[in-house]
Amino acid sequence: MTSGLFISTMRTAVPLVAGWLLTLAANAGLDLDSTTATGAVTVALALVYYLAFRLLELVGQRADGTALQNIAGALLGWARPPAYPTVEPYLAPVDPSTYSGGSTSLS
Repeated sequence: MTSGLFISTMRTAVPLVAGWLLTLAANAGLDLDSTTATGAVTVALALVYYLAFRLLELVGQRADGTALQNIAGALLGWARPPAYPTVEPYLAPVDPSTYSGGSTSLS
């Protein structure tokens, strides 16, 4: 559950930070003005807003689906928290000590 919080936060934070960095790159070599500062503050506030309501949603989820979860989810734009499936590895790891194959040369 905690990894889902981290993943969903990163999926929100990375595009916000990327947009801000692209704005800075577009203004490279120029003095920072109030518009750029406003953009940085907007990114920070959006991330804090998201994280606060996502944490409230998790608290509501642990309380077996209370109204808190529904309200926090609605304020995030969707009433249910994201669900990320667990991916099992397709192949088992290879133990090099048991390898008895031929040459490993690519030539």
